[in-house]
Amino acid sequence: MGTDLAGGRVLVVDDDRVNRMLLTRSLEHEGHRVRCAENGAEALELLHDDPCDVVLLDIVMPELDGVSVLEHMKGDHALQDVPVIMISGVDDTESVVRCIEIGADDYLPKPFDPVLLRARISAGLTKKRLHELERERLRGVFARFLPESMVDEVLLRAGGDLRLGGVRLVSTALFADLRGFTGFAERTPPDDVIAVLNRYFGEMSDAVLDNGGTLVAFLGDGLIAVFGAPIECDDHADRAVAVAHEMLEVRLPRFNRWLREHGYGGRFRMGIGMSSGPLMSGNVGSERRLEYTAIGDTVNTASRLEAMTKTTGRSILVAESTRDAMLNPPHDLSFVGELDVRGRESKIRTWTLRRSST
Repeated sequence: MGTDLAGGRVLVVDDDRVNRMLLTRSLEHEGHRVRCAENGAEALELLHDDPCDVVLLDIVMPELDGVSVLEHMKGDHALQDVPVIMISGVDDTESVVRCIEIGADDYLPKPFDPVLLRARISAGLTKKRLHELERERLRGVFARFLPESMVDEVLLRAGGDLRLGGVRLVSTALFADLRGFTGFAERTPPDDVIAVLNRYFGEMSDAVLDNGGTLVAFLGDGLIAVFGAPIECDDHADRAVAVAHEMLEVRLPRFNRWLREHGYGGRFRMGIGMSSGPLMSGNVGSERRLEYTAIGDTVNTASRLEAMTKTTGRSILVAESTRDAMLNPPHDLSFVGELDVRGRESKIRTWTLRRSST
């Protein structure tokens, strides 16, 4: 995964054939793989076809000069983190300063000093490797709560920034809670409690991720997920209802069978609440510890509907906002009634899946 500092991929961009030849010979002697471009347009074409680890970029070239190539690279998410070392004449200080301001990492004066060239390339490769290591760390962080298919897109939008500034989107929030777990935990050894909880969360989080949802948090024996954030989608409500159906009809029975097979006995039930509407999501915390979260009235309503499943005799309560947001409502979605929900001035019309009686 990391860049091999003794064998990096270097692109030399210079309209002078002799300069290209001298740089290539010196770099290959150091064990690097070198490609050359004689102008800016050719350089960009090579970079888009096969990005490299470091670019040596001449400033003065016909047609498309080095400054224009650098500006293009820094404006392209796929290329903006590739280290760029400008090649300049000793009397071109003003252009070098401009390139550094645009985002160039360093410069190499002409004529080339082999020792200085080695140091510049080594520093560029080190920076590239550190960037790749950081990107893998970010990927690991995001992969904890996002489907694998979304991770690259989120990283691209975030520009490699773990903070991933907050977004406000119309989404669906889902709260799921395991019934009867508190009593089970009080009479069961701690190691077994954790094993059971991990099995349960494994089942339910897979249901969320497999359907394109985002895991927000595990709270005790509860789970919070959102659909349509941080990557928006039109069918967020359909996905959430499909996940609720899968949790109750497939995942929970399989989890209960596993409990019996491993001698834990009993049978757990679940409560699920859903609501749709605008919510804000993003990473919160500090540089040392960040967590993804979702906040807003939509999230609060989903949480309160989940709590109300305990008194309504339903395993699922779906706010009418979710039913209205669905593109293809399921045939077994049925009306429950208008419920007073804490924090809301007016009653909420709620729905359920007909097979979801507790």
